Amino acid sequence: MNSFPLNALRVFEAAARHLSFAKAAEELHVTPAAVSQQIKTLEARLGQPLFRRLNRRLMLTDAAQLCLPGLREGLDRIQAAMRLVTRSHMNTLTVSSAPTFAARWLVPRLERFAARHPEIELRIDATDHVVDFAVEPIDIAIRYGAGHYPGLRVDKVMSAPEYPVCSPKLLEGPHPLRKPEDLKYHTLLHSDVQPDSDLYPNWRMWLLAAGVKGVDPTRGPRFSPETMAIDAAIKGQGVALSSLVIVQDEIAAGHLVKPFDVMLKLQFAYYLVAPRATADRPAVKAFREWLLEETRVIREAEPKAA
Repeated sequence: MNSFPLNALRVFEAAARHLSFAKAAEELHVTPAAVSQQIKTLEARLGQPLFRRLNRRLMLTDAAQLCLPGLREGLDRIQAAMRLVTRSHMNTLTVSSAPTFAARWLVPRLERFAARHPEIELRIDATDHVVDFAVEPIDIAIRYGAGHYPGLRVDKVMSAPEYPVCSPKLLEGPHPLRKPEDLKYHTLLHSDVQPDSDLYPNWRMWLLAAGVKGVDPTRGPRFSPETMAIDAAIKGQGVALSSLVIVQDEIAAGHLVKPFDVMLKLQFAYYLVAPRATADRPAVKAFREWLLEETRVIREAEPKAA
């Protein structure tokens, strides 16, 4: 079996990305001649060229284009593995969370985590992107989903039944919200942040659960991220569908109300996930224990579907 020098593979990837030996040399802090020599070494091992030189510019050969995606994935995984080793000896913790959950629930409570663990430097990566722990510098993630995450340690944080919420202003006026059928007089606010699943809560599902007919579940403006729909509801621009976990502070402050008691309870919930290999790293374990303690009362008080 042929083996290929890692340094030559790194040089090839840089040259292929830039389509320039000179730019690759600048990135790698070597000379263009050194880049050329590494490419020649690799081509000799492969028995075929990787670049074509046309009018002072480079083009990838078919062989180069064939192997480049796999090579880049391999180099990314090597980098990720090294980051894992490095982070395992550090007190920096990077947490991935959806922007709405991070902004409206997690961040307001982080002062309590900091007070308990001042030695841990916390970083919040707010994104709707589902991170790949194998290639991204994320230690632990809070995900909203069905809880099926193979290969990861999974802890349920809390369920998230959905209710309509609105400004108290909509309980008054010519068409006050008294019963679900009154939604036909009001704007429905939608969140466009939806995973690839028909289980994700939406207005069609809630109206069906409430037995409401005659209301178009698709009408109304759409927002991304979800927090914009909540802000629009606070301003009285319509009725949003949201988890009470996300808007509990706004309800407590009187900025939002829950006009109906009809909830949409699906199998989706908030879960804390982390790679099994690093799930018991002190900083990861500390955050997990703090979050599960912070949400214990919520889990114990979770409403039961009828």
